Amino acid sequence: MVHLFEMKGKKIAFDSECSSIYVLDDLSYNLLERYRRKGGERPSETELLLFSRETETDPGEITEICDSFDGLISAQSLFAPRIEADYSTLYPDGPIIKAMCLHICHDCNMRCLYCFAGTGDYGTHNRSMLSAETGRKAVDFLVAASGERHHLDIDFFGGEPLMNWPVVTELTDYCERIGRRSGKDIRITITTNSLQLDREKSEFINKHMKNCVLSIDGRPDVHNRMRPGIGGTATYEPIRNHIRDFVKLRESEKSAYHEYYVRGTFTRHNLDFSEDVKHLAETLDARHISMEPVVSEPGTSYAIRDEDVYTIEKEYERLAEYLDMTRKTDKPVHFFHFKMDFEGGPCVYKRLKGCGVGSEYVAVTPEGDIYPCHQFVGEKEFLMGNVSGMEKISDKNGVLLPGRRVEDILDPTVRQMFFERLMPNRESCATCFARYHCGGGCAANRYFATGSLDEEYEIGCKLTKKRLECSIWLACVKQDADM
Repeated sequence: MVHLFEMKGKKIAFDSECSSIYVLDDLSYNLLERYRRKGGERPSETELLLFSRETETDPGEITEICDSFDGLISAQSLFAPRIEADYSTLYPDGPIIKAMCLHICHDCNMRCLYCFAGTGDYGTHNRSMLSAETGRKAVDFLVAASGERHHLDIDFFGGEPLMNWPVVTELTDYCERIGRRSGKDIRITITTNSLQLDREKSEFINKHMKNCVLSIDGRPDVHNRMRPGIGGTATYEPIRNHIRDFVKLRESEKSAYHEYYVRGTFTRHNLDFSEDVKHLAETLDARHISMEPVVSEPGTSYAIRDEDVYTIEKEYERLAEYLDMTRKTDKPVHFFHFKMDFEGGPCVYKRLKGCGVGSEYVAVTPEGDIYPCHQFVGEKEFLMGNVSGMEKISDKNGVLLPGRRVEDILDPTVRQMFFERLMPNRESCATCFARYHCGGGCAANRYFATGSLDEEYEIGCKLTKKRLECSIWLACVKQDADM
């Protein structure tokens, strides 16, 4: 599928099937639009002659442009054939779980207004801590479920995981030991609100964890409005200080790992969120930033509405210009949703799977319950099983007994819900130019915004498309600068 769009003075064509990008002049852009209307076929000589008269262009020049397009089409670099993939193509040996969101606790020391986790307890009114024993069973489950996969990922999540720090350190040590024993590379990420992120914790994270996600919403008034502490206390200043110190340490030579994201959420109250990205970059000296649109029940004062979409799209364009400006400095800023690899990124089959919700990725609660992802936790119709079942199918070292499988402790009907809704099966995705870069979108966002796994979260789709356009534009301006 060829997508045509204009942004910041550039006319751009993007072929979603082969990721080819072309910057065109007015004549070529208008001519390619005629190709697109005809499904990639060359317009007739009569149509081209009429086009020549309308644009007051030499017919020979139009013929030359068409010949160039036809050559690209023949090489499958323009109007490339659709990539067909079904369940058996994506999972020839069946889906294998390779990633886990491990909930270190269901409690939090903040009271964020938009929190999908119900301020940490996931709506249960039961604040709990993961035990080391249940955590080890969860790690054993992941190792056993991963089959022959070598690289595994665990995100220590909450609530706020730093509130259960002894279990964080114990499970980190366990992951490293079981990884060596099983021949697995278990990569750990931790997601934290940073309120308790002191020097000791920072040094431990930088020594042992591949990635760290640190939450702060941007400017002081923006952050404090939506992310208060218990009792409504302001949290911006301590969090800012902790993240700034962490980033400096993380990027130093003393750190074993350097990957991190400073992550914010924007709402209807700060649709000028590019200013919050700038604030985080310039105040925290953060180079890697993510700013996510809030997803909430309709009717809340901070919910993003249909009438906000145009404003947000223009704000993404302003953000892209800012990122391009920083690219020319010695401290470029990278924005998570604009960081697309159009040449050497994941293969198309990986992209078609999306996040792997319920098939390659699961979440485990402090009680050991297994859900398709962290956002579905507490929704009992999506409960997949419990890691305590490992006692029935594995030995004391977490190694599967002969003839046993981790699937034996998982509810197949819940997994099937998500297999059936993989992006290649979604009709609404079939003609979308962003299909290979969103993987069908977030199942949880669809469910909580519409009440269904099948209905599209239209606002999310529109913003995803705009973010991809901004990514393409950035790739074009970078290429121009490199020439």
